[in-house]
Amino acid sequence: MHIVSKPVARPLTPSQRAERTTSTAFGSAFTEHLVSVRWSEERGWHEAELRPYEPLVLDPATVGLHYGQAVFEGLKAFRSHTGSVGVFRPDAHARRMRASARRLMMPEPPEELFLAAVDALVAQDQQWIPDDPAISLYLRPLLFASERTLALRPAREYRFLLMAFVTEGYFGPAQRPVRVQVTETYSRAAAGGTGGAKCAGNYAGSLLPQAEAQEQGFDQVVWLDPVERRWVEELGGMNLFFVYGSGRDARLVTPPLSGSLLAGVTRDALLRLAPALGVPAAEEPMSLEEWRRGCAGGELTEVFACGTAARITPVGEVGSADGTWTIGDGTTGEVTTRLSDALFGIQRGELPDRWSWMRPVAPAPQPAGT
Repeated sequence: MHIVSKPVARPLTPSQRAERTTSTAFGSAFTEHLVSVRWSEERGWHEAELRPYEPLVLDPATVGLHYGQAVFEGLKAFRSHTGSVGVFRPDAHARRMRASARRLMMPEPPEELFLAAVDALVAQDQQWIPDDPAISLYLRPLLFASERTLALRPAREYRFLLMAFVTEGYFGPAQRPVRVQVTETYSRAAAGGTGGAKCAGNYAGSLLPQAEAQEQGFDQVVWLDPVERRWVEELGGMNLFFVYGSGRDARLVTPPLSGSLLAGVTRDALLRLAPALGVPAAEEPMSLEEWRRGCAGGELTEVFACGTAARITPVGEVGSADGTWTIGDGTTGEVTTRLSDALFGIQRGELPDRWSWMRPVAPAPQPAGT
């Protein structure tokens, strides 16, 4: 689908952009543009345009505000060491958004529309990405029900938005090991529910246990399965990986997709990347007791979380109702470092992209003097 370009009349100067990005804390430094596309039963997808970033005007009876028909994605654009810009696996994010929309009975944005929106916004605003390798451009696609009605049914009008902000890592510029707390009180999702979809309501329900974990000095909350409260599922909004052994004997394990876990795009990439680096990787259930026992016996040597926002984040310490334990020596492990360096090397164009994960995006013509 063609995206009509209606950029700002007077773009910010480089010094103004630098002032806007003094703080690159996650979700704070937004760029100048967004992409907006509408959908209705009568017209399908229409009014696709790149326009200035600005507030929305919504009716108080907008369906998405009342009944939660809202799904989103998160992906990143990186500046390579040569200065060019590429987006990491936008096709995979497009497919996952379609699956999320399907679960909530929303129109599925065609992959070509999703990619056209990504190309248009990244082309227009990629000058916001500095040469600093620690900084990237986070893209947030959002689809929500925009019809004005309070009838309890799937909406008949929707709006797709794509916005972007400049950011460092989710936990700050340094990928320090995080402290995590297992919750045995709350559940993130259940099989048959919406845990496998990236919908807004999943995140609202996580805020209370996350806040309680932080009050006790932890960075993130670990989710267990909602039935037995025994099997490890996710870390906050990230997937978890466990490393057994070290050196040539190291192997990687991540919990299988059960219907209540989100199929992470970074998770999928690591399941392919690790074997290419000589580290076997498998999807296997991990119980909380196995996690504790493996660390105590020394067989389980490293744990890390992964996701678009957090990249690869080492886990150093775990707290539960039965006490706290350390993973390895509490520092970032060798396998975690190797995988992080390899993934980032691909994203930055410093290593071969054998899976064609990076989608190159050329800059849009800029007005003179910008």
